[in-house]
Amino acid sequence: MRTVHIRTFTMLGLLVMLLVPWIFFLTAHFLQTNTLSLGDNQLQKQRIQKRVSEITRLIETNADNWTDPIWQNELQTLLREAKLDAVILDASDQEIYRSKPGRERAWLSTEQFSVIGDGQVIGRAVIYLPSSKAVSMIAIVSGLLLAVIIVAVAMRRLILKPLDRMSRAARQLASGDWDVQLPSSKITEIAEVRNGFEVMVGGLQQSFQKQLEMEEERRFVIAAVAHDLRTPLFALRGYLDGIEQGIAESPEKMAKYLAACKEKSAQLDRLVEDLFTFTKVEYLEAELNRSTLDFGFILQKAVNNLRPLAQQKDISVIMNCSSDDLRVIGDAHLLERALNNIMDNAVRHTPSDGKILVQCEKDEHKVIFTIQDTGQGFASDELGHVFEPLYRGEASRNRSTGGAGLGLSISQRIIKQHGGEIAAGNHPDQGALLSGWIPLATA
Repeated sequence: MRTVHIRTFTMLGLLVMLLVPWIFFLTAHFLQTNTLSLGDNQLQKQRIQKRVSEITRLIETNADNWTDPIWQNELQTLLREAKLDAVILDASDQEIYRSKPGRERAWLSTEQFSVIGDGQVIGRAVIYLPSSKAVSMIAIVSGLLLAVIIVAVAMRRLILKPLDRMSRAARQLASGDWDVQLPSSKITEIAEVRNGFEVMVGGLQQSFQKQLEMEEERRFVIAAVAHDLRTPLFALRGYLDGIEQGIAESPEKMAKYLAACKEKSAQLDRLVEDLFTFTKVEYLEAELNRSTLDFGFILQKAVNNLRPLAQQKDISVIMNCSSDDLRVIGDAHLLERALNNIMDNAVRHTPSDGKILVQCEKDEHKVIFTIQDTGQGFASDELGHVFEPLYRGEASRNRSTGGAGLGLSISQRIIKQHGGEIAAGNHPDQGALLSGWIPLATA
């Protein structure tokens, strides 16, 4: 749709308001003078005055013939040629002759004179002259009114109505009704506002939908984690009650109860830490504490953190980095947490006497890392849900193999916050394969 700038519309409106009265004035002038030249006004006035003088002499010199029809026809012909009208009255102001009935009501100028005979007033004559100023004024005012009406109608259709409809759409949107119909306009500025408003509505709809999804996910996470917290809490309370009631009467049983309490408290600590980190990276969207880091060093720390747990299961962890210059920009704590979660997942799903292979290398402007284990890998129906919050793979949610199911989801979101990606799959030989990348600092 072709549009017009509002300044162009304003100039066109002013042009219409100037041209229409001028056209009306020229039309009225042409009807009066049979010419469009404004310089002929003086000549026209002289011509009219000459004809008025002729008619005046004719009336004054023919007072005896005022009632004669033949003379009246002669006067009528002369008046018609001069485009004038006249009225002749007797001494008592009784009408003797009128060239055109009702002429006295017209807005015209007049020229009056009395006819005297034998020293007495025998009559009076009135000659009606065309008033060019009055007709021109009427034409100008009429043209101006028409121009104002034209501009007002165009302004209402092109500016006021679209703005009013946009105002109603904004109120409709504020009331929660997203099904708004935005008006089109041929005015460029209003069309741009309309397009911006449409983009805003689309953004608000997406934001609202995202908010609903996040709220639903938040409720689900809180409910699931509350359920997960309840199990170790109940177990911890049971062991503490047993110690308090003296059920653990032997040192061996006491040590067993204390070890169980320590295990449950560690499990609680891990659940709370997972929930805190998940909330931080997903909902708070906190600013990362960015600095230049050695990715190989962070990966080594994650491996060292998980070695004690791997050694308990006789799992060998092999790390191989093909480059020493693996500088990245990011948050050291969050990156270490992401790698810890991936490593922890690999250790928990790798059987005893298994192996975990950790590799990293530089590829152009990014550092690529892979973590492969010798466990059972992911089932085909699990691959699409690996990074979903609280998804654990097992049909039940027992705690023998893991935490709250937030670890890989947290890792994925941390990696994405650092401009990278992570994917899950299965190695052709055996086990799960998690691979990802992060931009290098030079990128």
